[in-house]
Amino acid sequence: MANFSKSHAPRFSVDVYQNEYLPEGGREVNAIVTVTSTGGGTTGGMPIPAPVAAPGGYAGGGGAAVVIMLDCSGSMDYPPTKMRHAREATAAAIDTVRDGVAFAVIAGTHKAVEVFPGNGQLATADPVTRAEAKDAVRGLRTGGGTAIGTWLRLADRLLGAADVSIRHGILLTDGRNEHEKPEALRAALDACAGRFTCDARGVGTDWEVKEVTGIASALLGTADIVANPVELSADFTRMMETAMRKEVADVHLRLWTPAGAEVLYVKQVAPAVEDLTGRRAEAGPRSGDYPTGSWGDESRDYHVSLRVPVAEIGQEMLAARVSLVLPQPDGQSPPPPLTQGLVRAVWTADMTASTSMNPQVAHYTGQAELAQVIQQGMDARKSGDVEGATAKLGRAVQLANTSGNTDTAKLLAKVVDVVDAATGTVRLKAKVAEADEMTLETRSTKTVRVKK
Repeated sequence: MANFSKSHAPRFSVDVYQNEYLPEGGREVNAIVTVTSTGGGTTGGMPIPAPVAAPGGYAGGGGAAVVIMLDCSGSMDYPPTKMRHAREATAAAIDTVRDGVAFAVIAGTHKAVEVFPGNGQLATADPVTRAEAKDAVRGLRTGGGTAIGTWLRLADRLLGAADVSIRHGILLTDGRNEHEKPEALRAALDACAGRFTCDARGVGTDWEVKEVTGIASALLGTADIVANPVELSADFTRMMETAMRKEVADVHLRLWTPAGAEVLYVKQVAPAVEDLTGRRAEAGPRSGDYPTGSWGDESRDYHVSLRVPVAEIGQEMLAARVSLVLPQPDGQSPPPPLTQGLVRAVWTADMTASTSMNPQVAHYTGQAELAQVIQQGMDARKSGDVEGATAKLGRAVQLANTSGNTDTAKLLAKVVDVVDAATGTVRLKAKVAEADEMTLETRSTKTVRVKK
């Protein structure tokens, strides 16, 4: 865990958007919490310490570490250009690793093999080690099966041995996880959760969407499809650039609620929908922590939904206190919150006040529904339920149109013929390219920010 003095304190801010007014007997309180980190990353404009290079160019301590997990199974050779583009993309990502960052490359098949630097160590990035890593990657060949859980566990061992605060993985696969049982992958994800974050990519169209998105979800990273291998280098470069901008790890959103109040759910709703409700860790009396992963200069939105005890007209209460914290190791005193915001509840007889939905809450409620109905619609389509698929995807078109989510609207238009976007009247396309179908599924949780 990184230690921050006052001069290095992360600059976080919290803004709470809600309609605090409840009608007589009202109990449900909803708020959108916008968390923003600023200031040259989040270290107040100060650079994070770089890993200290031990003899031989290996990382011995410092700020950040990243491991690239590259699928080298036999299917990566069909067509042969796929593996060539994957090697080129990995080389591009290595070039993007900044000096001083600890890094390694893993070849993933039905087992995990250290490609560079080897011997259970991480290298410290500099011109020499980057060149050596790219030479090692150029020599990679395909063969074998796919057991992603083994790749993740090796990445965890390598990252866990590094004395750094930011630990990140990048994983590429082109196929289904067919050489280990689903529970083995689930166990690996459970073991790695909270230890490092991971972006996952599927290349081509022969992989399983729910596997790739599940990896990213469990490890608080991003998921996407790269249908055309030619686009891998640009995507890997963007991913690594984003990873290099992360400067504060393991930030938790802490929610305190008064006696009698109940947390219905906590969801990240921008830049993508991610339900954090089941990841709560108790953090003292009536307090719980929800993981948010690593941060650079960025802003995210969270939807907090609560049920509070009934009160009389004219009364008000603090429904929740939302704060950002950096958890400390056992035995160390917790630092003060990085920032905090308040969620209120006020009971009123004014029907206009109590029935008005806050624009931010309304927007993100719609975005969460959009993600849900796309998944339901695509599942119905695959099962042959034409009526159900048409209804769900029609609703998705309507929501995307209303909220201004033009990217999702364009993806939907490749799966359905839109008759009237405003009413959600659509017809299922008779033929849909597999890449278009998988792109819509993979990107269904991406949202647009509300216009404040």
